[in-house]
Parts: sequence; C-alpha cells; structure tokens
Amino acid sequence: MDLKLLPQQQLKVTPKQIAANYILQLSSMELQDVINAELQDNPALDLEETQVCPLCGEPLQGRICLNCFGLANKPPRGDEPETEPLEGTSLLQRDDEEDEFDPIVRAEAEQTLAEYLSWNVRVMLPSRLHPAAEYLIGNINDNGRLEGVTLEDAARVMKVPLSDVERVHRTIMSIEPWGIGARDTRECLLVQMEHLEEIGEAMPVHAKQIVAEQFRALGEHKFGDIAQALRITREEVQEAWDYIKESLNPYPANAFAAGPDGASIGGREVGLRPDVIIIKNETDEFKVEVIESRRFSLRVNPVYRQLVGQLQTARREGTTPVPMSDQERQHIRDYVTRAKFFIDNINQRRQTIARITEVIVECQREFLALGIQQLRPLTRAEVGERIGMHESTVSRATAGKFVLIPSGQVVPFSVFFTASLGVKDVIKQIIENEDRSRPYSDQEIVEKLRNDSGIRLARRTVAKYREELSILPARLRKHS
Repeated sequence: MDLKLLPQQQLKVTPKQIAANYILQLSSMELQDVINAELQDNPALDLEETQVCPLCGEPLQGRICLNCFGLANKPPRGDEPETEPLEGTSLLQRDDEEDEFDPIVRAEAEQTLAEYLSWNVRVMLPSRLHPAAEYLIGNINDNGRLEGVTLEDAARVMKVPLSDVERVHRTIMSIEPWGIGARDTRECLLVQMEHLEEIGEAMPVHAKQIVAEQFRALGEHKFGDIAQALRITREEVQEAWDYIKESLNPYPANAFAAGPDGASIGGREVGLRPDVIIIKNETDEFKVEVIESRRFSLRVNPVYRQLVGQLQTARREGTTPVPMSDQERQHIRDYVTRAKFFIDNINQRRQTIARITEVIVECQREFLALGIQQLRPLTRAEVGERIGMHESTVSRATAGKFVLIPSGQVVPFSVFFTASLGVKDVIKQIIENEDRSRPYSDQEIVEKLRNDSGIRLARRTVAKYREELSILPARLRKHS
C-alpha cells in the first residue's frame, strides 16, 4: 500500500453562488425585507433611494420635477401662455394627477385581498376584535370562502366569545364586494341580497326565499320541484334564477385573483405587486424594467470606502497607515467586502431577471400585443437555451414573481410558460356561444376544439379547465 497524488476535477458551489441563488428566487417584497435586514447589520452598506419624474425621467427634488414641472409631453392649452404662473397648490395637485400614469405608482397602490380586508376591519371594528378578524381573514381562500375553520374553532383558538367572532364574520362579509368570507355559496348569495335590499334594489319576490330554502334544488335546476315546494309558479322560479345569475356573484374575491382577466373594486385596480414591468415606448417597441432598479440603488458607505482606500494606499506605498487598531482595520475590510458582495448579487439578480423577461417578450410578442389567444407554447428550457442559462435558473428567477404587462394586468411569470390559458379562453367562448337549451357536454367541446381550432385535448382535460374557469357541467347549465 502506498499514497499517490492524483489530479481530479470537482464541481463545488461557492458561498457567493449560494447567496446569489437565494437572492434570485426572492420576490420584490421579500427582497426589500432582505435589504432592510442587511442595511441594519452592515454599516458599510448604504441605500441611495432614487426618485424620478414619471414623465421625463429626470431625478426629482422633492415632489416637483424641476425639469418639466409635470408638463412634459403636454402641449400648452389654447389661449394660455406657455409659462403660466406656478402656484404650490396647483403643482401638488398636478403631481398627484400624473401619478396615475406611472405604472410603478399604480402597481404600488395595489392590494392583496388580505390587505384590503384587514384595512377595512381595522376601521370598522374596535381594536380588541382585530386579532380575531386577522385570524378569520387568514383562513379565507382565493375564492373568498372561509375555509378549514368554523366560527366555533376561531372563538376557541382566539379565546374570545362566539358572539364576538360572529360579529367579526358579519363585518367581513359586509365589506364590498359583499359576501367575501362566506362559508358557502348559499351564504354568500344571501349576504349580497341583504345588502342589495338595504340600498333599495328591486329583486324578484321569491329570490331570497329560493336561495335560503331550495338552494340545492336550484343548483340542479329542479324548477318544477321548487315551484311545488314553495307554492309558486314555475315562471317565478325562472325569474328568480335569471336575477341570481345576472346580478349576484358567487365568487366575489375573483377581483383579487392574479389571473389575466383583471378586475376592480370601487373603480380602483386591486391585485398583486409586480416585480417587472413591460411597457410600450414611443416606437411601439416593448421595454422591460425590473422594478426595484427604479426604487433604490445600493452603494458602499462613502466613509468606509475612503478608509479602505487609505489602507490600500498605505500598504502599496509602504507608508504609515491610518491610526487604528488591527481589529478596526479588519472590521472595515470585512464589512466593505460583505457590502460589495451583497451589491454584486443584487445587480446580478436584476440582470438575470431582465434578460429572461426580454427573451419572453421576444417569444410572446403577439400575446402582449393582441391578447391571450396568441399565447404560444414556451418552456423554461427554451428560454434558458436562448440566453445560456440552465432551466433551473430560469425557474428560480421566475417562480413566485409577477409582471405588469402593457394592458395594465398583473400576471404571474408562469402565464408565459403555458398555452393552457389560450385553450381555456377558447373553451370559455364555446360555452358562452352555446345554445342555452342544449349546452355542450365536455366530449362535444373536445370535438369542437379539434374541428374548429385544431386543438386536441382529452375529455378529462377539458373538464379540468372548465372547473378552473368555475363553469358548471352541461347538466347543471341546462335551462329547464
């Protein structure tokens, strides 16, 4: 037996690569938390916040742009001089008006469903009930249903009387759009009808009674049975059904979903905060911007940078260094190195996300310009191949992140990597155009997709997409 030295190549993941991958996978909100924590821990790291005019792009000094005064690209009004007197109040008002045209300002004004509900209940309820309200809100799913917990469970967990939890629950359901937080569809529709009655909206006489007492039969379109049970005419049942279908919403939280349809509450867009924006410039070309690059920039603290420079000069020239202990010198070097390391990873993150989005824009140009039906099949592997990245890097960079597209909608990156949304849109159109007296079965939709659009899907896939669109099967869509 003897010892021999043999050359061998081995792949090792460096600490810098681990940190870079961690930062890459963070969303914009998570990144902000990490940056705030690093700023507190590292005195050599500085945050240089940058504010620019949403119109001309010049740096802002306060709220007023000294370059264009909020008038960029706006012609002077007819008979007014080009240099009208500038008064403080009118400038501030104009600045507020221009905010709505800035996609970043609009994006940051958006809310999630939980944030929207939390803000409202804090205004409507006493502070002692806020913890119970937050507990219920935390158990509301994407469809707006209270899921996985009963009011009794909430009272026991929060250690409050059941009457308090019931009061909180009623308050949540009273927030527009009415019915969010309901435990089932029946309760959701009843809440909506109660509020419509309060504001004086007319509805069919028996609509509320039908929902309260015959909801299952209504869902199965057993209009004859309902009429017999309530001793009313079949026409009255049909009238109530038409009103419920047209005036009520069984999924009131859909306004907050991250889907491509978008929605609004009270006339104001609500949704998710995007990580990237895609806009059209003056020449109708798409431009990509990673949002945090506009919000802030990081730098090494000037004092620490100067001290490191002095230490390096002293070492190079052999002169007496700045009077400080060895421990202080090491402290400066360590923190400055750590700050540069962190800044490099942030910059690499921005460049990676920007490059990936630019390739996506190139591949999905027709979708961005014309709509969801033009969405083409695209894989993360294809994007990675185009820019020389591994598929896992593309997946890490896009997972859990959202894009503000030119139409004003906020969509997840995953939308660009599937053609199923386009197919869903076609299925939705087929069902909307069907004969209401004889709705299409899932198998008939399969055949229409194949014959009319050349799309080949299995029946179970059509059923899955139909359920994701919250569309009932044919037997429940049929009008009796």
